[in-house]
Amino acid sequence: MDNVGIVVDDLEAAIAFFVELGMELEGEAQIEGTWADRTVGLDGVRCDIAMMRTPDGHGRLELAKYHAPAAIGARPHNPPHNTLGMHRVMFAVDDIEDVIARLRTHGAELVGELAQYGDSYRLCYVRGPEGIIIALAEQLS
Repeated sequence: MDNVGIVVDDLEAAIAFFVELGMELEGEAQIEGTWADRTVGLDGVRCDIAMMRTPDGHGRLELAKYHAPAAIGARPHNPPHNTLGMHRVMFAVDDIEDVIARLRTHGAELVGELAQYGDSYRLCYVRGPEGIIIALAEQLS
């Protein structure tokens, strides 16, 4: 896998959220032109992207802010966990409570509760900017 794409309205807020999670901004670019139109099947594409790299260097997120054509909001805005389609990306963290506290400074909220799966993991879902849901997993020793 090369990357996972997420369309956002506030690119800077999304970058700040994922930087707080430990990702690094790899680069930013503006995407437009016939090749972009043909690739995504839309006319007149113009968007800004930010490529975010995981700390281990093995994964990336591409955040995209569409200027044209305008992005279309998903309905409902904050869909429940059982909505069809891709709905979250999971990150392994060392201190889940610290990460939750730091993400809250960026407007993040727990979707449910912080829970423990046996003696293996502490887990939770967090809703961040644009309604993006991420999962956090702290492996227990």
